[in-house]
Amino acid sequence: MSKRLTVKIGLIQMSMVENQATNLKKAVAFVSQACKNGANIICLPEMYKSLYFCQKEEHYFFKFAESVTGETYQTFSLIAKKYKAIIIVPIFEKRTDGIYHNSLIVIDEKGNLAGLYRKMHIPDDPLYYEKFYFTPGDLGYKSFATKYGNIGTLICWDQWYPEAARLTALKGAKILFYPTAIGWHPSEKEEYGDVQRNSWMIIQKGHAIANSVYVAVVNRVGFEKVDNNSDGIIFWGSSFLCDPQGRVIVQASEKDEEILIAEVDFSYIDTVRTHWPFFRDRRIDSYEEITKRFID
Repeated sequence: MSKRLTVKIGLIQMSMVENQATNLKKAVAFVSQACKNGANIICLPEMYKSLYFCQKEEHYFFKFAESVTGETYQTFSLIAKKYKAIIIVPIFEKRTDGIYHNSLIVIDEKGNLAGLYRKMHIPDDPLYYEKFYFTPGDLGYKSFATKYGNIGTLICWDQWYPEAARLTALKGAKILFYPTAIGWHPSEKEEYGDVQRNSWMIIQKGHAIANSVYVAVVNRVGFEKVDNNSDGIIFWGSSFLCDPQGRVIVQASEKDEEILIAEVDFSYIDTVRTHWPFFRDRRIDSYEEITKRFID
């Protein structure tokens, strides 16, 4: 029998306002509280520091970007070191003049920069005009070795792609974190809301099952509108953590700010993979066509 390897996960579901300093102050308070509640690995939502400005294409918003070692890193590095915690913090990264990424940094328990991930899949949909702002990630899929175990990091739109989850798991990640900014168009919520949200949950629970890993999803919450010519977005919260068999361990509401704290046992992954040996039975000799855009 595998030795238990338990870790406490902290997920910060929060709403954002126009003032970035206010958002940062709130995030610091929430992360600090999660640390005080015993969380070893903590994750914030995608683009936690601002409103979701990708609702419109506007050059003004590029001024929100920062370097990898900018204010976000400087702020949360101190907290990570103080509480001996791993903190996953999304950033709007300015890599150089004219090149920006939707990224996240992993800060280790000593306050050091332990990892950088750049969002690979960039959407371009109504009110989600991310291709205007973000260059697609070029660092590949990542598994970061930390004091509390190997963690994989993906971002929002990445969550719809089984290939991203698989490659991250194959690199050793025991838990996949998905910082997220997803919600309803107000005009569509009544007719399509349940289906959209359920699809979002099912696909990520499927990643957990297919790869025998834990999955942690951290969404923002609340109504945001940055363009007076649109109806805005109702971010549906519902942040959750599920186990390697897709069972939800803890889940937040659709409307409230919450700090989710839950324990995971990484040794359980070995148990599941022994009885459901998906990795053993993969036919890696038959997958070469997966790299094609479409098979005619």
